[in-house]
Amino acid sequence: MPEFDWLLLTALTWGGLALAAWAFVDSLIRPAGAFVAAGKLTKPGWMAITGLATAIVYLFGLMSFLGLPAIIAATVYLVDVRPAVRGLRRGNSW
Repeated sequence: MPEFDWLLLTALTWGGLALAAWAFVDSLIRPAGAFVAAGKLTKPGWMAITGLATAIVYLFGLMSFLGLPAIIAATVYLVDVRPAVRGLRRGNSW
């Protein structure tokens, strides 16, 4: 049974790391003006939050003291900020 527990924890940690990295990369590719236009925190702010979340999960794991808040921060970006920023058009809107 300890092998199953270790396997489950490892899978959850890698999944959390993938989630946080996805949020960080997505915040990198979005234009800075879209964050302001959507009324969200600025692009550098979200890059710092999601980058820090990725580093925390990578260094300390998902089940650390800061692991859960890091995953919550990445999830907030993906659920709230990403749809608002992604919905805005780029460039001219002829």
